[in-house]
Amino acid sequence: MTVQDHLLPLGAPICDGLTVVEIAEDPAGELTGKLLAQYGARVIKVEPPEGSPTRQIGPFAGGERTPDTSLTFWYYNPSKRSVTASLPGDQEMLDRHLRDADVLILSLTPARQRELGVDPAVLVGRHPRLVVCAITPFGQDGPWSGYASSDLVALAAGGLLNSCGYDDHSIPPIRPAENQAYHVAASFAHISIFLALIERQQTGSGQVIDVSVHDCVAVSPELANPYWFYPKALVKRQTCRHAQPSPTQPALFSTLDGRYVYFALILGDAKPWQNLVEWMDGFGMAADLTDAGYQEVSFRQANFPHIQQMIEAFFMVQDASTIYHEGQARGLPIAVVNSPDDVLVDEHLAARGFFETVALPDGRSAVFPGAPIRFSAHPAVAQSHAPLLAGGDEPPPAT
Repeated sequence: MTVQDHLLPLGAPICDGLTVVEIAEDPAGELTGKLLAQYGARVIKVEPPEGSPTRQIGPFAGGERTPDTSLTFWYYNPSKRSVTASLPGDQEMLDRHLRDADVLILSLTPARQRELGVDPAVLVGRHPRLVVCAITPFGQDGPWSGYASSDLVALAAGGLLNSCGYDDHSIPPIRPAENQAYHVAASFAHISIFLALIERQQTGSGQVIDVSVHDCVAVSPELANPYWFYPKALVKRQTCRHAQPSPTQPALFSTLDGRYVYFALILGDAKPWQNLVEWMDGFGMAADLTDAGYQEVSFRQANFPHIQQMIEAFFMVQDASTIYHEGQARGLPIAVVNSPDDVLVDEHLAARGFFETVALPDGRSAVFPGAPIRFSAHPAVAQSHAPLLAGGDEPPPAT
């Protein structure tokens, strides 16, 4: 059967028929497997008898710390099947699964690969059609290939951390959202797997994909790289703004209901400026901003501290939701700064059916985030719960 037969039958999930084996000790590999499972792939997660490390990471459902109640594990592993193996001793069992697999995700350091007897090149030699995606902190080779890492180490070594933080540079850089480096690597790994499968359609042969988390982060620091490559300028951390070589105007504003909105006012763009002034004038709060001098970009730039104060006062008399919707209606780049609980009840995500209610093994249910990509020619796949450890349970078929 060709990869095309596996992936692209119209009317079936886009990964229907694809079998994936996952051996992952960090979120990069687990998220890569999740992204495939969400689109219909059969993902077999191979865990040690004590379970994957993420089973020990909280928070825990109901406050009960067990391998089957980790919300971290639930998030990264829905719709997968779990089997346990004591590697390297259970090589025969692993090979049985690999004989029928299209993809093997290995998210281990090179030292752990050797320890568990899962050398990527050797496995492809034994299973020539197998695509092995090896995700490691620093790659399969190079002077740092044996170095230890973590999400924070990866962000620091790859340069991304230097762009994250506050205007006050006496405060050290601030780590962005948890597992950002692992998620960046998972995105690259996900893409690379499909590229390798397309290649296999032409050649019939698998291969080893070497995904270095360090490499992935190093190409992801947004403006830092082009600023250094071309004008040789280092960007500077700025509070809730893009890091730039020089300070830019603040963009966070307090609102009447104690929340914040983000408003990226571009002083050089005439239309948004005019829309803002008209909006403020409708409240009788534009004051001198309607003066002819403000039609000139240079004048607006010279008087920005005053403009900033006027906007701060204007937003303080309105609630965040009103500012967001009215500003967007006027074509202004405004957003409410949402907390996780705000996102859970986001009306737009709700209208798109993003969050899913998933049945749990004990009869209860939980809300899970849905798949981030939709295909017009292929149906969505309903998620099922993360697998129990060594319980012989396989998530029920999605409907």
